[in-house]
Amino acid sequence: MLQQTQVKTVIPYYLKFMAHFPDVEALANSPQDEVLHLWTGLGYYARARNLHKTAHIINHEYSGDFPQSIDELQSLPGIGRSTAGAILSFANAQHQSILDGNVKRILCRYYRVQGWSGHSKIQKQLWTLVEKITPQKRCDDFNQALMDLGSSLCSRSKPQCELCPLNSDCEAYLHQQTNNYPHPKPKKKNPVKTAYLLMISNTTGEILLEKRPQQGIWGGLWSFPQCSTLNEIKQWLAKHQYTSNNEMQFQAEFKHTFSHFQLLITPVQIQIEMPLQVNDDKHHLWFNKQKPLKLGMPTPITKLISTNTPHTAVD
Repeated sequence: MLQQTQVKTVIPYYLKFMAHFPDVEALANSPQDEVLHLWTGLGYYARARNLHKTAHIINHEYSGDFPQSIDELQSLPGIGRSTAGAILSFANAQHQSILDGNVKRILCRYYRVQGWSGHSKIQKQLWTLVEKITPQKRCDDFNQALMDLGSSLCSRSKPQCELCPLNSDCEAYLHQQTNNYPHPKPKKKNPVKTAYLLMISNTTGEILLEKRPQQGIWGGLWSFPQCSTLNEIKQWLAKHQYTSNNEMQFQAEFKHTFSHFQLLITPVQIQIEMPLQVNDDKHHLWFNKQKPLKLGMPTPITKLISTNTPHTAVD
C-alpha cells in the first residue's frame, strides 16, 4: 500500500484491510472483488491484484510461509528488489539493502547524484551506493532509519538540513544545492484520450456495471461500459439488445489523470426498457444503490453512482 501512496492516506486502509484479512490464508481464499473493494480509493490497482495473487501462491505453493531467498521473493507478483530486501531484512534480519523513494532522495543529495533516479543507469548507481553503506549488523535498524530520515528531515520539499545528522558530509548541503536534488523526472506531455461512460439504468432504477479486463486501466474493477465514439454507443446498445426509452443525457465532461495519460470522461445517462437478462453474468451485473454489493470500483465510478440518481419506474 505504501508504494506510490503516502503514509497518512494508507493508515485507515491498512487497518481495515488487516482486520478483514488477518493472515495470508484469509487473503488467498477471498474473491478478488472483495480485495479490490477494500482497495477502492488507493489507486494503482495492479498492486491489489498482485497482492492477492502472491497470497494465493504463498498459501498453496509455500504452505503459508514466505520464501527465504531474495530471488524467490522477487519471482512473486508485485515484489521487486527493494520490497524483497525490506521483507527479508525486517522479518528475517538478513543482510539486505532497500531502495525506496526516501532512500533514493537521501542518496541523491548525499552523493550529489547526477540524473533522474528512474533511469536504469542511475538506478544501478544507487543500488551500488546503498549496498556499499548497508552495515552487516543491525541492517534492519539501518534500513528503517534511512526511511524515517527520508520521510522526516530529508523530505521532498523544505528539508530540515540543519537538523540532519548527515549534513557534515552531504554533498548537496555543502554546496547549498539541496533543492536541486534529486533531479526531477524529465517532463513529458501525457497524451489525452476521450471516453464515454454509459450509465445505463433500467426501469427499476438499477445501474449496469461491467467488469473490466484484468490488464489495462482499472483492471479487474467494476465500471460503466466505456465507448470511444457516439457510434460505438449505438453499436454497444444494439449488440446487447438494449432499447432506450428516451434520449441519451450527456453530463459535464471531467478529467481523470493516470500515470501515463489523461482521460476526458463524458458520462452518458441512458434509460432502457427492462432487458430479459444480462447476457454475460460474469462480466455484467445490475447494481442497486439501495443494496450495494462489495465490489472493487474506481473512485470516479463510485462518485458518479453516489451523485447521480437514475430514472426509476413510475407507478
